[in-house]
Amino acid sequence: MKPLRDAFDSVHPYFAKGGILEKAYPVYEALDTFLFTPGETTKGRTHVRDNIDLKRMMIMVVVALIPVTLFGMWNVGYQANYAIEQMTAAGVDVDFDWHHTVHTAIGLGHDPNNFIDNFVYGAIFFLPIYAVTMFVGGHIEMVFSVLRGHEINEGFLVTGLLYPLTLPASIPLWQVALGIAFGVIVAKEVFGGTGRNFLNVALTSRAFLYFAYAGQISGDKVWTAVDGFSGATALGAMANAENNAVASLNSIEYVWGGVEPITWMSAFLGTIQGCVGETSALLCLVGAAILIATGIGSWKIMSGVIAGTIATSLLLNAVGSETNAMFGVPFYWHLVIGGLAFGLVFMATDPVSASMTETGKWIYGGLIGFMTVLIRVVNPAFPEGIMLAILFGNVFAPLIDYFVVQANVRRRVARYAA
Repeated sequence: MKPLRDAFDSVHPYFAKGGILEKAYPVYEALDTFLFTPGETTKGRTHVRDNIDLKRMMIMVVVALIPVTLFGMWNVGYQANYAIEQMTAAGVDVDFDWHHTVHTAIGLGHDPNNFIDNFVYGAIFFLPIYAVTMFVGGHIEMVFSVLRGHEINEGFLVTGLLYPLTLPASIPLWQVALGIAFGVIVAKEVFGGTGRNFLNVALTSRAFLYFAYAGQISGDKVWTAVDGFSGATALGAMANAENNAVASLNSIEYVWGGVEPITWMSAFLGTIQGCVGETSALLCLVGAAILIATGIGSWKIMSGVIAGTIATSLLLNAVGSETNAMFGVPFYWHLVIGGLAFGLVFMATDPVSASMTETGKWIYGGLIGFMTVLIRVVNPAFPEGIMLAILFGNVFAPLIDYFVVQANVRRRVARYAA
């Protein structure tokens, strides 16, 4: 690494203040600090020294996302290969695109029982989405950093991975680019960049796509990466149920004419249709353990979301409804279907857009859990509620912290007055 370090040091004067490439210093600094430990350290007794800085924090979040990312790629391939196998056996036409061409060109088939076939086929869908996200979003951040003279922060490493994991594998790449551009510019850069965005950037990007291009990000044909496939997700089937929402999962019809169930265990493990990284509650728990153990993710927020989800679902179970089967969905189903597990672990705990006071974290998490179940149950036309619930929580997080702080101030004033 010494030759590379020497190379960076040799060109440093060109990017330093007064150099001919002074405007491009944020680009140089980003590459330097990505490859090497920053050479500057804080001095003086007024600073808190800690081994967790912004770079290490963001890298640990990426590490926590690795299990769901790898599983997501395998599951995309598994769902697609299983659908291809069933459709072919039933004589249903399967239209293949360039993903299939690349897959067969490297000598792989479509055996759903073959790990390599599944993982590589899923990777062929996911990696272009990830590459487009990083290229478009990264360049937008670089442009804003150069114009403002700010450093390029590592925060986009997390956003750039979270956003693709919340998308269906079949989404057009131009929509991926449009969504991340909207999120980075509108939810982040217009407010000053990293640390100043009050909305989660990845969720804002996805929300834009959901409302602008609903046909490509929702419905029964987008979740499995096979042209001509159709089949409802667990939440979609529950939302359309007439009597018993959970029982409806035992009779989901697919395009090849088959009827297959979705069990609680398959939803917990993640071997069902859904967005790339949101299906496995089990691996979201692994990510939660990593974030909590490293002190990066707030267990209070996660617990608050779970408590809010359980309390609201129990309340609605007790209220009941003769016309809306979603009222009867037990809390343990809410916790494993849709993107709730992924959202409460990786999205709700965003340190920038979440509540920062200790009491506020419980209130913030409880609000998100409450809103998630409320949206799922009361509005069956929008069965997935975690995205809007977290964005709703982001908006109210500063207000929650304000009232918590004011309550503490009043309590101290009363104590000292006595």
